[in-house]
Amino acid sequence: MNQYLSISPEVKKALDEGKPVVALESTIISHGMPYPQNVETALKVEQTIRDNGAVPATIAIIDGKLKAGCTPDEIEYLGKKGQAVTKASRRDLPVLIARGEDGATTVTTTMIIAAMAGIKVFATGGIGGVHRGAETTMDISADLEELAMTPVMVICAGAKSILDLGLTLEYLETKGVPVIGYGTEELPAFYTRHSGFKVDYRIDTPEDLAAAFRAKLDMGLQGGMLVTNPIPEQYSMPAEVINKAIDEAIEEANRLGIRGKETTPFLLAKVKDLTGGDSLASNIQLVLNNARLAAKTAAALTR
Repeated sequence: MNQYLSISPEVKKALDEGKPVVALESTIISHGMPYPQNVETALKVEQTIRDNGAVPATIAIIDGKLKAGCTPDEIEYLGKKGQAVTKASRRDLPVLIARGEDGATTVTTTMIIAAMAGIKVFATGGIGGVHRGAETTMDISADLEELAMTPVMVICAGAKSILDLGLTLEYLETKGVPVIGYGTEELPAFYTRHSGFKVDYRIDTPEDLAAAFRAKLDMGLQGGMLVTNPIPEQYSMPAEVINKAIDEAIEEANRLGIRGKETTPFLLAKVKDLTGGDSLASNIQLVLNNARLAAKTAAALTR
């Protein structure tokens, strides 16, 4: 396994010394935001993790190597190359590695590489899930399967509100994945704090999050844990505004025949345009908020 995995010196030192480390994905860099905001945001998220007592490990695939910890130059490279970098899910890893190509890691592949490196906590924006109309298209994100298999705590702002949130929760229940609300009993819906759906448990401190995850690991239970952390109130978008934009974006995606892994980037870009860029500003703030919680939780987990 180690022949494929490259852990940065800073991340390796932290892991060897039992210090807190937080994994970060790279799809948000290459596919989630335009350049240079993508690079600026990625570096700001890393700094937020440092400011809250942990070491950031941005995860990506560069020249066929699984990278746990990217340099600023590597983050700049991914940001500039943008959507020319393959959006890499579990199925893509063998071919990208064999060909020596680049890949931007999704929630799925970030969890895989974090687990290989021994990183237990991962901060992201929102997870994928069951797409609207999945009862006929079978369009279900690989993120949900990975949460059922891989022992990493994922801290996010809920499932992206372009999805069918009710079916996403049902799927996670079937797979035995605990869905925790941080300071809330309601599932956050990415850009907004409210969805109308209940989480499994409410937990109010990073220490209690760490205790629950430690118990899961100690019992040898398969899979991860999903922590949903609502976007800060001042950055939350009105549900009616975001839902109207999402409905329009989905209608256009259907009209254009957009399917599969192209769906989410298209919908997020369209929603950004329809909201005059407000959704991008909210996206940045919720990621920073998740990074703060992840760093504090990783610190509690190492104590």
